[in-house]
Amino acid sequence: MLKRSLESLVSKAKDPASIQFILGFDNDDTDSQQYFEQQIAPVIDDSGAGWEFYEFQRLGYDQLHLYVNQLASYADADWFIFWNDDAVMIHDNWDEQICAHTGQFKVLAFDTHNKHPYSIFPIVPSQWYRILGFLSRHQLNDAYISQMAYLLDIMVRTDIKVEHDRFDLTGQNKDATYEERRLYEGNPSDPRDFNHISMVTLRSADTDRIAEWMKSEGLDTSYWDNVKAGRQDPWAKMRANDVNKFLALSQ
Repeated sequence: MLKRSLESLVSKAKDPASIQFILGFDNDDTDSQQYFEQQIAPVIDDSGAGWEFYEFQRLGYDQLHLYVNQLASYADADWFIFWNDDAVMIHDNWDEQICAHTGQFKVLAFDTHNKHPYSIFPIVPSQWYRILGFLSRHQLNDAYISQMAYLLDIMVRTDIKVEHDRFDLTGQNKDATYEERRLYEGNPSDPRDFNHISMVTLRSADTDRIAEWMKSEGLDTSYWDNVKAGRQDPWAKMRANDVNKFLALSQ
């Protein structure tokens, strides 16, 4: 899966040399590390892209955000792109389309996952990390970042096609990671839940921090200002993008 996934990125890129892969492996998964070094790294090297990987004490899917937050600290790029080994790039010159937005403070979304309104593999400007010191506070990284992006009115949909080859979507890749994952969503009384009041409060505070930076840069924050003032339905634009009715959010 990982070989197919990463090779799709370099083979479909216009300028592979501009890409930096930063991977995290659990320290008890030496077979995957060796496979990467022997079978995948040479392909990346031949493309001109860069790579590095880091070992983690196993954190599990529960703490997926801790993996990506740590990996982001090693990155040096204009854009941070979340990626999974069950994702396959379909779109030619995908990197060129992302780079066309460089210099804009936007969160970009691939066309994937049956057009889910979230940015399922978020494409985040590096300034996001510099403002907050992290990318996400919750395992549901796509939801955390996407909701903030909608509240700040900085979500941009792209036509970059990505196949999310996950078991519940395609019937493929029912591996141990998929079977063992626990999603903390749907039980707001659980402090670990995405919609527990403590997490909602933190998400609002993080949105405020980014909005303060945006104002300092002369960027428009009127949507978020109106949400806080009760003049704007916070999820209006997200619902407008929810063409297949994945979400059922109330104000």
